[in-house]
Amino acid sequence: MNEILLLIDQGIQWYNNYVGGYLILILLIPTGIWFMYRLNFLNITKIGHALRVVSGRYDVKGAEGDVNHFKALTTALSATVGTGNIVGVALAIYLGGPGAIFWMWITGFLGMMLKYSEVTLAQKYRKFNSDGTVSGGPMYYMEFGLKEKLGKWAKILALIFASATILCSLGTGNMAQSNSMADAMLTNYSIPNWVSGLFITSLVLLVIIGGLKRIADVTSRLVPFMAIVYVMAAMAVLIAEYDQIPRAFALIFTEAFTGTAATGGFVGSTFIMTLIWGVRRGLFSNEAGQGSAPIAHAAAKTKYPAREGIVALLEPMIDTIIICTMTALMIIVTDSWQTGSKGVGMTVDAMNTGLHVFGIDGMGGHIISFGLLLFAFSTIISWSYYGSRATIYLIGEKAVTPFLYLYGLFVFFGAIWGLDIVWHFVDMVITFMTIPNLIAMLLLSGVVVRETKSYFEAMKEQGKN
Repeated sequence: MNEILLLIDQGIQWYNNYVGGYLILILLIPTGIWFMYRLNFLNITKIGHALRVVSGRYDVKGAEGDVNHFKALTTALSATVGTGNIVGVALAIYLGGPGAIFWMWITGFLGMMLKYSEVTLAQKYRKFNSDGTVSGGPMYYMEFGLKEKLGKWAKILALIFASATILCSLGTGNMAQSNSMADAMLTNYSIPNWVSGLFITSLVLLVIIGGLKRIADVTSRLVPFMAIVYVMAAMAVLIAEYDQIPRAFALIFTEAFTGTAATGGFVGSTFIMTLIWGVRRGLFSNEAGQGSAPIAHAAAKTKYPAREGIVALLEPMIDTIIICTMTALMIIVTDSWQTGSKGVGMTVDAMNTGLHVFGIDGMGGHIISFGLLLFAFSTIISWSYYGSRATIYLIGEKAVTPFLYLYGLFVFFGAIWGLDIVWHFVDMVITFMTIPNLIAMLLLSGVVVRETKSYFEAMKEQGKN
């Protein structure tokens, strides 16, 4: 069995290294720049408006949809604020050096435009199911939005994306999360992976059978709480090492374009590896352009598609530019990136080192484990919704329950499989979603521009711009 897994892993790595990684670079950053240009730097100029929308200022009673703007945002955020913020950042630095964080920032900044555009399209082309719930996402704007341009190929592209979404839900939003949770429990509390796997699987199934409304209720409470706890702990470390912060920023900027020479236990990298790992982990963290968040945002109650797009552009800012940056700085200022630790161990080392200044020894592992459990659990339950919507699109509503039980099984698989193969699989399936989605977004960019103009003209008339 181990030999078969090794062979599969080698094939996945070949694809990631020579095909998928370069395709993402070719498409992701240029597409973000294109939308930023066409929409007049909306990711900078409309942040204030986005915050007012999330606060509920523009909510309309009786609007069609399943959840309000805030719950749609927290559901989508719960699928992105997770393992990527703790383990993904550490892996980016381990494999690409401190300079990889610069490219994570670029991915996050441009990702604000990608999130806005894909969510606007998802709202425009969403559909209502027989039970009154909403289904939406890239498969719908591919099939209906591209029908005139691509003919039968629009449906084929949608089927490819929906199939990839199911695979990605089992990998990105599932196995990577349970793997990190089990690893943290084993490292800090010596709990066997299979025990953690059984417990996590049981808990996940209890929540996801309830559908999006229950998921939204859980995550709208969980996400703000877990983000505050983790950020406060990271802030404590940065305060303790405040004099090292300028050096950390200097390291990030200088090595973003030069790569990093191998030092101690560090893998070492060239510029291209720094760039690739920064973009990969940035995409894993915020999922901008991947097409996952539009599935959650399509269910938001709103009259204007662009209004929900405005809400969505906050996600990469919160997730990548704020939370991931705090993790990265924590790792760099404490020099934990040069200890040879990998994954969650690197972040634990950083927090232990920083908190030692306050006389708090050994707490880093507990805080990281607690944060990781909350982050990863909310990600798992949110991604179950994405997979179920893709299942409805491909097979029908009757297939949702069987899919959810299959989803639970993969939670267990993720907990007991090795770290490397899980993350290699994650990197592969992300490209299966992202590449067709970016192509569709580029072809529908004119629709995004029209919806944007229409929305802000309406806001101007109402005196709410």
